[in-house]
Amino acid sequence: MRTQSRITVAHGDGIGPEIMDATLRIMDAANVGLTYDTIEIGEKVYKSGHKSGISPESWEILRGNKVFLKAPITTPQGGGYKSLNVTIRKSLGLYSNVRPFRAYPPYVPSFFPHMDVVIVRENEEDLYAGIEHQQTTEVVQTLKLISQPGSEKIIRYAFEYARAYGRKKVTCMTKDNIMKHTDGMFHNIFDEVKLEYPDIAADHWIIDIGSAVVAARPESLDVVVTLNLYGDIISDIAAEVAGSVGMAGSSNVGMTHGMFEAIHGSAPDIAGQNIANPSGLLNGATMMLVQMGRADKAELIQNAWLKTLEDGIHTGDIYRANRSVEKVGTKEFADAIIDRLGQKPTKLAAVKYNEDVAISVSIEEKPAKKKELVGVDVFIDWRGESRDADEIGDRLLNVASTENLKLKLISNRGVLVYPGGIPETFKTDHWRCRFVNPEGKILNNSDVLELLQSVQDAGFDFIKTEHLYHFDGERGYSLSQGE
Repeated sequence: MRTQSRITVAHGDGIGPEIMDATLRIMDAANVGLTYDTIEIGEKVYKSGHKSGISPESWEILRGNKVFLKAPITTPQGGGYKSLNVTIRKSLGLYSNVRPFRAYPPYVPSFFPHMDVVIVRENEEDLYAGIEHQQTTEVVQTLKLISQPGSEKIIRYAFEYARAYGRKKVTCMTKDNIMKHTDGMFHNIFDEVKLEYPDIAADHWIIDIGSAVVAARPESLDVVVTLNLYGDIISDIAAEVAGSVGMAGSSNVGMTHGMFEAIHGSAPDIAGQNIANPSGLLNGATMMLVQMGRADKAELIQNAWLKTLEDGIHTGDIYRANRSVEKVGTKEFADAIIDRLGQKPTKLAAVKYNEDVAISVSIEEKPAKKKELVGVDVFIDWRGESRDADEIGDRLLNVASTENLKLKLISNRGVLVYPGGIPETFKTDHWRCRFVNPEGKILNNSDVLELLQSVQDAGFDFIKTEHLYHFDGERGYSLSQGE
């Protein structure tokens, strides 16, 4: 990215064209030295038959240029349309989503005048894989996929970011008290990696109380690293308590490509009215310039923007009669920034970027662990008149067990219902039946296939299986609640 001078630009939907025009005018006035290839993405492209929201021709331009400055888009309502953001992030390996949030008092009202938090969000995995299935009449599932290399990459990026930008602390947020294998792995890798950065403080919060800290004590945080869904949620919390969602920019960075944008949506209700605040996209663009080795131009623009805020030239979303001097539209706000290029704020802290803040992350492939098959969870679709787990258990014990696999338990929505369940437990038509070898024998797929035939012969509709493994002798699956 640092050698690029040609970038891809998309004006998007809603307020996108207005804020992109403002941003490009400011960059051109600052002589950033970039050439733009414009592509069309978003609502029109979706409706023209491209379910991904981008045409193959535009995709090739985007891939070739490596750097993408993107305005917000509108995804049509209804099924069949995939998120273009998620598609681009995953397809191009943009594993790191960086979202800085800073308060700008008194020009933008905030309860936390010293807030300066950066959220580093894992960008490719978690529930955003979008792998969902309806399995029974009553139950749908989504798969939460967390990988060791994906976790290590984003955690290392957070520490490298902290070091490059002079930050003092990295905070990890997970829900590993409940999701002990997925979030637990993320937390464990964080604890390993932090040892390599003794100059940076490190701590961990459970995400629910961590979210409360973002909302109530953001000034106690510095850099936060977390998984995809949590990062999405706490980013909006952070933007709101900082003062305005419309102010925040975002970078999506991988090994070779980058996408830069505002964190807000396309706001079609105010499109075409010259009232949108371009600050979010402009801040995303300055992050882009830093990544491209144009830190001096990023400084020039960022300080002119801060001086404009300081001088009370404000768009309607942040305008306050007792604090602002002039209420302006999108175009006029951009003009004011251009007029102040070369100036620095005197009350807000001026920006000074390190000329070399390129962040490079590499990870070593870990040796494969010894994997042993010790059982299988067979999920069945069964309603029954009374939804009596004992009926399922008795039939499976008598008919469906094989020589090497015997029924151990049945759970419903993760709660043990057989043997020894209680009648108060609510049950759906989705049952997990766990089979293991009572003597601890190591199994193979032939044992599973034999069991599935037996389950089918017993009259049950199996809808899914999950193999139960030990990795280097450690259990690689969760227990049932109540087990």
